[in-house]
Amino acid sequence: MSKVPKYGFFFVFVVASCLILTQPLMATDGIKGNLVSVSWLEKNLRNADVVILDASSSQSYTAKHIPGALSYDIFTYGVQEMPMAEIEKRYQSWGISPGKKIVMYDQGGTYMATRLFFSLYYYGIPPKDLFVLDGGLSKWQEAGLPVTKEPTPAPKKGSFTIKKLNEDAKIELPEFLNASGDPRNNVLLEALEPGWHFGGLHIFSRPGHIPNAIMLPTADLYNPDKTFKSPEEIRKILTYLGIRPDQQVLTHCGGGIAASASYFALKFLLDYPKVRLYPGSQLEWVSDQRELPFWTYDAPFLMRETGWLQGWNGRMMRMYGISQVSIVDVRPADAYKLGHLPFALNIPSDVFKSNINNVDKLAEILGPAGVNASHEAVIFSGAGLTKESALAFLMLERMGQKKVSVFIDSIEKWAQRGLDVAKEATVVGPQKAPQDLSVPPTTFPVNFRKGMVIADPKDTHGVYPKVFIASGKNMPAKAQDGTVVHVPYTDLLNADGTPKAAKDIWNILVKAGVPRYAELVCFSDDPGEAAVNYIILKLMGYPDAKVLVM
Repeated sequence: MSKVPKYGFFFVFVVASCLILTQPLMATDGIKGNLVSVSWLEKNLRNADVVILDASSSQSYTAKHIPGALSYDIFTYGVQEMPMAEIEKRYQSWGISPGKKIVMYDQGGTYMATRLFFSLYYYGIPPKDLFVLDGGLSKWQEAGLPVTKEPTPAPKKGSFTIKKLNEDAKIELPEFLNASGDPRNNVLLEALEPGWHFGGLHIFSRPGHIPNAIMLPTADLYNPDKTFKSPEEIRKILTYLGIRPDQQVLTHCGGGIAASASYFALKFLLDYPKVRLYPGSQLEWVSDQRELPFWTYDAPFLMRETGWLQGWNGRMMRMYGISQVSIVDVRPADAYKLGHLPFALNIPSDVFKSNINNVDKLAEILGPAGVNASHEAVIFSGAGLTKESALAFLMLERMGQKKVSVFIDSIEKWAQRGLDVAKEATVVGPQKAPQDLSVPPTTFPVNFRKGMVIADPKDTHGVYPKVFIASGKNMPAKAQDGTVVHVPYTDLLNADGTPKAAKDIWNILVKAGVPRYAELVCFSDDPGEAAVNYIILKLMGYPDAKVLVM
């Protein structure tokens, strides 16, 4: 019998120790937060401590599923809350016991698995035991891994019991309604597609979306192979949309299922601290007997109509100092004299155009003319959204006007409603008595907003690359370096100067090649034409739009 070398036992001991120490590391290989890879699941397919749940439809499960997976069809069983005893019974029937790892999957790139994840988390299963298979069944098959049609035998009954609900995981209608009016501190993150969001799909009694909702379709969270995008990529999307970690993010959709994907991504992939899901979503919102508002545009308040202006610009409102409206009539002086809206201030469009690069001089004109920077400036051109009203909108917003909008009705429509049309010029001067309705002159402070009007495309850098939008009927004389798409501003307007329906505008922009994620720079030989497209982009909720003044 040969002798063992002097250091032989020591060497064997070290190797064995290393193998023991590496086992926990190998066990976590393929786990990223609450995502597991197909390679991890393959290695743990027959692990007694792993429960595999197929959250896709019963038909899909019957056709093929991962060996050992149990079926849970959300659309068959529903997502409504059930008595806790029934929930416990169901979870126990899946073999769920404390400490077991639960892996959920669907077809990949969708939201059934994340909705099941949400339910399990809500009913108190620790997140350290909950996982979603990244890429789902699609990624599993792409890796050449086995599937079966054979149903999985019922496992041994588990011992899970509900001890405490994670109530903070969801939000109900009253609190959600309050949050919708406070977009500074709350984000209403909608998981639906543009066709639904902008009213192309008429699913409920009214088309569109909940006011102030920010659209982030579920599909935007996934890579082409149906795996989740990296946390860095998703965070980039959120930054572009103006969503901050310090805000409360309330995910919703049509019925509380699709919203689970964004809930999962923000809370469990990005660790955003204040994320909640609204199970009732649009279905509960539109069913409310108060007939809560529903929008198709993202910023409909940029367009004002006769009914709104009649209320907020009335004599009574002005007499008691309630009205906070400055009406800026950009028509030529001759047209203004023939008839104008009550209390309108005539500042012809040429004034804005000739001072496009001299905002200080423009401010010296606006203040004495009665335009109050702390009010909402309503721009009137007589023909809705025109290149004249759009340029005035752009300049006022650039100079720091608190709010700016465009009056989209004509003076004829105003008169048809039986409302007064003024002939005498609005008096601008100090109010001499309590009932004096003169518009007081002001000093217009320039609170310059950078980045929205640029002279050189190199001056700004957005979260995503630049795309130039040629906004006139013809391509501008001066070309731009980079991606250029052509969207004549007239294509986005109806004959009366009102913007086309949101669903139609979206289709036009997509067909022209305007991407959802980009730094969009509108340009034209006439800056007013570019300003129209700028307003339309704001109306549709594009967060990074600007005008190039050449």
